[in-house]
Amino acid sequence: MIQMTLQVAEAAVRAAQDKARALGTPMTVTVVDEAGRLVLSARGDGTGFFTPETSRAKAVAAAAFKRSNKDLAEMAAQGGFWAVVPSVLQGQVLPTLGGTPIVRTGHVIGGIGCGGGTGLQDQECADAGADAVK
Repeated sequence: MIQMTLQVAEAAVRAAQDKARALGTPMTVTVVDEAGRLVLSARGDGTGFFTPETSRAKAVAAAAFKRSNKDLAEMAAQGGFWAVVPSVLQGQVLPTLGGTPIVRTGHVIGGIGCGGGTGLQDQECADAGADAVK
């Protein structure tokens, strides 16, 4: 089985940060493994001081639930379970725009989370990072 490595995480972070530069927004990018353990976090110049924590929580959500945070955010907006997940898990999981599972050979090996731009910019950067390492 393929596992998350530092090399994979570095490639994903580079691609996400390249996308952020193209969008003209600072971005913090965090990659976790399939169990939500931190692999790499790179705080972008000019990002808010909470972005390392929020980007990690977005990455954990994507890895844990094996789906894009775009989908999770839509479900959270409807209320119920998904709306209370951040409270129940004390902020460790954030089902908002900006997270994407990292999939290789059909298996989720981790997640990438981005924070620093708008929700849509964060999601675009996370998607770019995940796509770069498929």
